[in-house]
Amino acid sequence: MRPATMVFSEWAEMGKDSGMEKGHFPAVNEILASTFEIMGSQNFRAIDAGCGNGWGVRMLSTMKNCEYIIGVDGADAMISKACEIDKDGDYICADLESWSPEKPVGLVHSMEVLYYLEDIPSFLHSVRDNWLQKDGILAFGIDHYYENDACHDWSEKVGVVMAMLSESEWREMVEGAGFEILRMFRANQTDEWAGTLAIIARKRDSSFYNN
Repeated sequence: MRPATMVFSEWAEMGKDSGMEKGHFPAVNEILASTFEIMGSQNFRAIDAGCGNGWGVRMLSTMKNCEYIIGVDGADAMISKACEIDKDGDYICADLESWSPEKPVGLVHSMEVLYYLEDIPSFLHSVRDNWLQKDGILAFGIDHYYENDACHDWSEKVGVVMAMLSESEWREMVEGAGFEILRMFRANQTDEWAGTLAIIARKRDSSFYNN
């Protein structure tokens, strides 16, 4: 098994990143639409965790209420491509599990990333404690979960360790990290596709979380 960042760098060099953008766009569009129904018209700063070639950053940056967004990814070739495409964008190549922003933001978005991490609960705690401001929102989507039969052989095919968790296990993990789940649903679900497991959660008040 190889590190996911190595595989994704190879995919960027092969041009597979554009296919990832096309494949994930419908689910991300649905997740963000639901997120902004919750957030309303308030201005926000955002982080795209595992931004790939930056397409999600570019998408969010066009929204009038987005004051600032930064993309972070551990695959150096993905970040290089993001900087080539979007020369005015802000991108950082860093290990998501050890990186923290200089200032907390109102929204952290992530698509198809979390199940590659070595310690997902620790990452979620870090997002809550170090990435998000008070009442900040975490919105993420994953295609690799137990109820999606089509994904069960992905780890072997790709040669990367992927956490296989059920929908209920994801719920428990997010709540256990100090979040209140506002919406949990399957985005872009069809007769042929189980859909992307989407979770939109708000950072809990620290006094409530610590009790």
